[in-house]
Amino acid sequence: MLSLTGLPLQIAAVAAAILVFAATMYLWPRFGGRSWRSWLGRVGAFLATQLAVLVAMGLIANGYFGFYSSWSDLLGSDGGPGTVVDHRPNGAVAVMGEQKVYSEQGSARERSGVIQQVDVRGAVSGLRSEAYVYLPPQYFQPEYAAHAFPMALVLAGYPGSAEKLISLMQYPASALKAIEQKKLPPTVLVLMRPTVAGNRDTECVDVPGGPQVETFFTADLPKALSATYRLADDPGSRAVIGNSTGGYCALKFALRKPDAYRSAISLSGYYTAPIDETTGDLFGGDARLKQQNDLLWRLRNEPAAPVSLLLATSYDENNYQETQTMVGAFRAPTQLSTITLNSGGHNFHTWTREIPPALEWLGKHLTDHQTV
Repeated sequence: MLSLTGLPLQIAAVAAAILVFAATMYLWPRFGGRSWRSWLGRVGAFLATQLAVLVAMGLIANGYFGFYSSWSDLLGSDGGPGTVVDHRPNGAVAVMGEQKVYSEQGSARERSGVIQQVDVRGAVSGLRSEAYVYLPPQYFQPEYAAHAFPMALVLAGYPGSAEKLISLMQYPASALKAIEQKKLPPTVLVLMRPTVAGNRDTECVDVPGGPQVETFFTADLPKALSATYRLADDPGSRAVIGNSTGGYCALKFALRKPDAYRSAISLSGYYTAPIDETTGDLFGGDARLKQQNDLLWRLRNEPAAPVSLLLATSYDENNYQETQTMVGAFRAPTQLSTITLNSGGHNFHTWTREIPPALEWLGKHLTDHQTV
């Protein structure tokens, strides 16, 4: 079966839409007249054309934005009988697969690095999630054998797709280029969705009586990864970057848990958690907890955190005015920088324009040169 997000299916859908349209134009004169057959023919041809165009547009949009990653995800058919699985202790990371990174330097791991697909289990939160870990080429070079690498957690938006962070937003390729240009120290990337509690949009909140998502990302994830990879333990060596929902989570992790991440980058992120049908009740009626997750309120009312923040927006973005308010609200020792594009909407094209300068900024704020 063709992949739901693959280019072949999109091409086939576009071709089918063109053929249906051409057939409609060819047959339309035959549907003249006022008989019920003529009426049915016109209505059927019209609906078939509209349906073919909508299907093609939907597949293209889904491939671009990553709303549904597979047919089973779209159809909700992952509901078969359960399977017994022998579990390992929480807090562990299991490597499930590995893929090469192809670049001008070749595909050897000591030249381009590799991407590993892993399964992470949180010891404290009890949550688990798949992730992709990009290990830069230096990770495999003998001169770095005793080196503890900085780590950058990269979060997609909601519902998002970790795979799109690799294929569409090209974080590993951009990081490799920045490393080769000496703009970023050799850095391990951890690419994930912010959604680790089913399909619920938790906005990375520790939900009262519910999933402890913030704990998973700020406590469980760094500990589990450090037990598997050569990562530095200094919070100054850890950063988080995200777009949209991921951007909100990134800023919140740094401001609320500076001992977990000292640098955060938000691409088109917002500054307070929305409450809608996808989130449910995130705060359990706790007004104080809701306040604590309002980033502008934190900048104005909480002691300033010793973190570095980068906010990316554009004059066309809905968060532009709020970003200016954030700039006017921060205080030392918090450091805040911005990227403001002349144009650009809430989409992947805009974010890929912001990633290279964001990684260069990150290279100036990550702590490096540590040994295991």
